[in-house]
Order: sequence, then C-alpha cells, then structure tokens
Amino acid sequence: MHTMKRIQKLPDHLVNQIAAGEVVERPASALKEILENSLDAGADRISVDLAQGGIKLIRVTDNGGGIAAADLPLALDRHATSKIGSLDDLENVATLGFRGEGLASVASVSRLTLTSRPHDAEHAHQIVAIDGTLHPVEPAAHAPGTSVEIVDLYFNTPARRKFLKSENTEYAHCEATFERIALAHPQVEFILRHNGKVVWRLPQQSLAERVGALLGRDFVEASLPVDTGAAGLTLSGFVASPTYSKASRDAQYFYVNGRFVRDKIAQHALRQAYRDVLHHDRHPAYALFFTLDPANVDVNVHPTKIEVRFRESQGIHQFLFHSVHKALASTTAGASPAVTLDDGQPAGNDTAVAANVGRNEDALAAFGTAAAAARAADSPPRMPFQQPRYEQQAMPLHVAREAIGGYQRQFAGLREEERGQTPPVSSATAASPLPSPLAAAELAALPDASDGIPPLGFALAQLHGVYILSQCEDGLIVVDMHAAHERIVYERLKNALEEDTIPMQPLLLPVSFAADRFEVATAHEHGEAMQRLGIELAPLSPTQIAVRGVPVWLQDGNPVELARAVLKDVREIGLSQVLTERRNELLATMACHGAVRANRQLTLTEMNALLRDMEATERSGQCNHGRPTWSRLSMRDLDNLFMRGR
Repeated sequence: MHTMKRIQKLPDHLVNQIAAGEVVERPASALKEILENSLDAGADRISVDLAQGGIKLIRVTDNGGGIAAADLPLALDRHATSKIGSLDDLENVATLGFRGEGLASVASVSRLTLTSRPHDAEHAHQIVAIDGTLHPVEPAAHAPGTSVEIVDLYFNTPARRKFLKSENTEYAHCEATFERIALAHPQVEFILRHNGKVVWRLPQQSLAERVGALLGRDFVEASLPVDTGAAGLTLSGFVASPTYSKASRDAQYFYVNGRFVRDKIAQHALRQAYRDVLHHDRHPAYALFFTLDPANVDVNVHPTKIEVRFRESQGIHQFLFHSVHKALASTTAGASPAVTLDDGQPAGNDTAVAANVGRNEDALAAFGTAAAAARAADSPPRMPFQQPRYEQQAMPLHVAREAIGGYQRQFAGLREEERGQTPPVSSATAASPLPSPLAAAELAALPDASDGIPPLGFALAQLHGVYILSQCEDGLIVVDMHAAHERIVYERLKNALEEDTIPMQPLLLPVSFAADRFEVATAHEHGEAMQRLGIELAPLSPTQIAVRGVPVWLQDGNPVELARAVLKDVREIGLSQVLTERRNELLATMACHGAVRANRQLTLTEMNALLRDMEATERSGQCNHGRPTWSRLSMRDLDNLFMRGR
C-alpha cells in the first residue's frame, strides 16, 4: 500500500545546497561570485589566492566599501542582497550580482570565513560558516574592505567532490574566470596567486594595455579597434584581423554591460561579420564590450548569469554585425600580414599554407586572390616550394610510357620486398598486380588486369593539384588524391589501434605551440594514455606544449593541428570514450590532418604509390566522408564524348 507523503518545507541549509548545485558548479564558479561582489563594492585593488586549483582554498581580498558588522550574517543568508529591492530594480539591474544567493550557496558546501571593515569603521568583524552553520560575529583585524576565504569546497557533499576534475583542470577554469573578469575592469588592480606563486600581477591600466597583458601583444598588434555607437548601443574593443585566427574559441571575449556572456545572437553576428574573410575551420579572436540600457537586456535567465536575453534581438544582431564588418572591411590585401599559424610562426610549408588557405574552395574564391597577394607581398623566406601553384609541367605521352615501364620495374621489386619476398630476377617483366581488397563489385567494374596493368592503372599526370589522372586497361581513371589518401591513412590507423597501439614517429625536432590552459591540463592528465594514439606531447610551460611524436603515417601532416584536434576531442568527450565508441570519429579526424593536402605537387612515383595503396586498402572506393575517391571513363565513354565511330 502506497502511503501519501506530506509536502514539507525544505530546511534552509538543504535549499542552499540545492542552489549551490546550480550556482557553484566548481571552484571557478565560487571565485566568480566573490570577485563580482568585490567589484560591486567598488574595489580597485583585488587579490586572489588559490590552493590546489581552488579545491583546497579560495581567498579574495578587496579594498571595496566593506560590510557593516550587523549585516555580516545577512551576507550569508539566502536571497539577502544590497543590490535590488523591487521588480523595477531587477529589470534595471546594473550590478554584476543581484540574486543574493552566491555567498549563501558557497557557505553551504564549504568552510567559509567572511571578514570585513567599512571605511568609516574603527576595526573589522568576521563571521565563520561551517557546513552552513553560522558562528557568532567577532571582532577581527583587517584593512578597510572585505576578505572571503573558502576552504575545502564540497567537503560535506562527497558526490559533488567526485565530479571535480584534476587540480590542473580546476585551476585552469579558475584562471579563465579570473582573466575574463580582469579583462573587463582595467581600472582595477588584480593579483592572482596559485599555491603561493604569483601568476598574474595586473596594475591599473588602459583597456588596450589590459587586453595586451592578458591576450598577448601579438593579439593587439594584429587587431583592429572597434568603437561605434548608435541609438543607445555602443560597442568598443578589439577584433583580430582574419589572419590572426584560432583553431578553437578560447580567444573570444564578449561582454554585455561589463558581464562576460556567451550569447548565441552575438556569436552569430560576429561569425557572420567574419564569414567571407575567415576559413570555416578557424575561429575569430576578439575582446568586445557591448553596452546598452539595462532595461533592454534580461540578465536573470540563468543562475550563473552566463546567458542573457535581449529585448530587440534583431536590431542588436544588425548593430553588432555592421560594427565588426565595418572594422574588418578596412583591411586590404596588400596590408595584411603573412598568413600566420596559431603559434605566430609564418606558415613555413606548403601543407600549412594549403591548410590555412587551400582547404575551403568557397572561401578561396573570395579569399584566394587576397591571400595570394598577401603571400606574394610578404612571403616568409623559408618557403620550400616556389613553383606556381596550379601548374603541371607538360608531359609528352612517350615520356609517360617510359615512366610506366620504369615504374613497373621499380615497383615490382619494392612490393615484393614489402611482402618479405626477394624480387624475381627479371623484375622488368614481373609487374604482377597485387591481390586487391577493393570491393568485389568495384573490381568487377574494372577490366581484368592483363599485361601486368593493375586495376587502377598507372599515373599520367596531376590535374589542378587535386586529381590524379591514370591510364588503366580500358580508358582513364580520375582519382581525388586527398580523399583517397585520407581513407588509406584512416584504415591503417584503425587496424593498428585494433592490434593495440598506433606506431609513433618521433619528430627529429619537436614542434612546440602556444596552447591554452585547458589543452595543457589535458596533456598533463592524459598524455601517457594518448601515446596509444601514436601522439607524444610534452607540456613545456603553462602555455606551451611540444609535440614530440606523431603517428608514423601522419608525419607529413601538420603536427600542431593534429595535436590540437586530438586534445579537443579528449577534453570534450573524455579519453575512455575517445578510445571506445567515438574511436573511429577521432581516427577519421586524425587521418584528415595527415592526408595529402590539395595543391600539393606529387611526383609520378608518389602518384603511383597512392594508386597501389588504394588497391590494397579496404573500402578505398569511398573517403571517410562517404564520397567516391575515384571515377572511370572507359574508352567507350571517351569515344562517345567525341562522337567517334558514329
């Protein structure tokens, strides 16, 4: 028999812990609540101390207005706040905090000490809350201002504590929060220490200086100032020129009335503004401050206040789009710097430039001429290939025939060697094609390989740096070289991982790149396990990672892009998932980074090697995205094209 349970009012302490579940997701969210209180109190000097990524200790000390002794217990009480008093106030809220539950929530899941002294008071007072229980207010010593000290976050809620990540990762989140807030308040001096070591010491400075300090001088040098206003809306700050783009979204700082937010409307407007000047895999970088009448934006959408809602979203979209679009329009091809990669290195090899410029055909139309001009105007001195990009040297047919003969001689030996047999004496005649795992139906469509001509024939030339043209038994085969190579690499990676570990190629010279703190934390946490994927990473500093080894089949790719792609998946999806159910998606991404890029000039030998690999690879009729990798025009198809024999 089911007994009716009566409805009961939850005890305050439990209510606070429930609220803490929404507001205090991790140490960084507690830090955010307290820093915002310091700023609301008018502080212009704030120092932050963290221990063990903020799990052990978060202490924030400010020189703001302070809290009267009698109000200290209220500061830790739920829905008690000095910032709003009515619905009108809520609709026009101009402070960062207003919900009155931040400190109460934190106090319910930690040991919290609040010490404060108003500027007109003789001395300070302090209140301690342990497990949500308030101890009486006592006198204390403190300069004018307030200190909040949080020790052992989640000590009383072990289930929540279990969900915290490693100290490195939690610290990375805290530092990100600190930087977001410091960026928006250049007029405030900030200090951040972790485990006793000073990480940031930011003096009171101008916005440009603060942006330079936090986002790097190279960002400021490569960025365009924005300063526009219309109908009560203003947008100021910096947008990076398209060449300074990132492989991830970390350098995107967007503020609404001084509050860091992630807003879909704003993100969409900014993405649109960059659309015709930025490759679709890259992300723009910006630090933008948008202000409008508080009554026209609702900040009370989400407990953590990371989302906002605009009243006039369409007008705001237009305003943001046009402001940034106009700023970007002022860059010209001649003036733009050389195409640079993330770590500020000029793109020093064809793969890098092709990766930056050549990957996106649509963007090429708009961007190609500008990029070509930029490269011509300012090409880095260490570019190895100087030949024009789309030129295939003329090749009389008898040369092609000789090449085929020579290729057969050369390859017969090479392939036998691979299969562990000694090459036959008359290697010129013994060019027997390999037994091929191309799908039966695909092979049936190809004529029998007589005269030692393999199913996909022999390469004649390369077309526009994208297709390989090959003469087969009965006509012409056109191969999309990037798609085909991608599939070959992908199948090799899959087979190797199934058998245990992808073989690694140590790099002669490790390549280091400027990484964000999450990439570094992930490399610390999962570096060893990632060696199963054939990637060896070594964090050099809090902002640099060195790539020491890559999978042996990806050694011609861009090691930095490969490392970034894998770190991103491991961080977002988790390593165990990446190695199990999401494995093939990750390997496909890796293969894509290692495959021959379009516009890379191949020699005939390389083209033929690719054709032989296709014949020996399963599923090589489609690339990883399901598009065909080759197509055949028989002599009959060609005859029809030219109406021969009619």
